[in-house]
Amino acid sequence: MLGFLTLLLVCQLAGEVLVRLAGAPVPGPVVGMALLFAGLAVRGGVPAGLQTLAGGLLQHLSLLFVPAGVGVILHLRLIADEWPAITAALLISTVATIAVTALVMRALSRPDADT
Repeated sequence: MLGFLTLLLVCQLAGEVLVRLAGAPVPGPVVGMALLFAGLAVRGGVPAGLQTLAGGLLQHLSLLFVPAGVGVILHLRLIADEWPAITAALLISTVATIAVTALVMRALSRPDADT
């Protein structure tokens, strides 16, 4: 189990290093996750130990929201001062996401002309 946890952390570290070296505007953990995915795709599957570790981490995923909640409480005055901009950004991004999802769904669900 420790070996698989080390693998996850090494992938995240490799992602961070690659992002810093390349100056890419992508979070390092995302690149690390892509590296892990590529490695698992080349291997041809997920080892049982890694699957067990990932399941355990996912069971406690809610703990990762504690720092975000503390940050919100810490910056509550800033949020109160900027609420119109935050509300507009949330509404616009939600509408844009729904529109893009609908367009992609429409494009992918077109019936074939051959049938």
